[in-house]
Amino acid sequence: MTYETVYTLINLAVMPAWLLLAILPRSTITRTVVHSGLYPLGLGVFYIVTLSMNMFFGMGAEGGTFTSAAGVSQLFSHPLGILVGWSHYLVFDLFTGAWEARDAQRRGVPHWMLVPCLFFTLMFGPVGLLLYLAVRLASGKGGWSLMEA
Repeated sequence: MTYETVYTLINLAVMPAWLLLAILPRSTITRTVVHSGLYPLGLGVFYIVTLSMNMFFGMGAEGGTFTSAAGVSQLFSHPLGILVGWSHYLVFDLFTGAWEARDAQRRGVPHWMLVPCLFFTLMFGPVGLLLYLAVRLASGKGGWSLMEA
């Protein structure tokens, strides 16, 4: 299997979770699949495997390190390094989107106001989180704090 194929598969793997958050936010299947930790666990295992392949088994770029910008650039110069980084983004973006959805439900933020935030969290991570916090503030359902309602 090529790196490109694996990249495509991990991207496709998270799409059902995002669709469930957007289309069936209160469904039992959404709670079971998205909010249970199954996705972070699965993606986390993928991350650990690819990270280990990269760092401990010499299958990634030589000279890669987390201690300098040049070292990180070197890590990402190999397709395996890209898979490591991309899976990291995918798991944390989905975790953030799932938190936004649960928080919106607890606070009574209208779902139609959440959906664009979820899209931006999927595509641009922190931008979506900031948008969600702004929506929460503008709708009178909370401020900038990340504390539970």
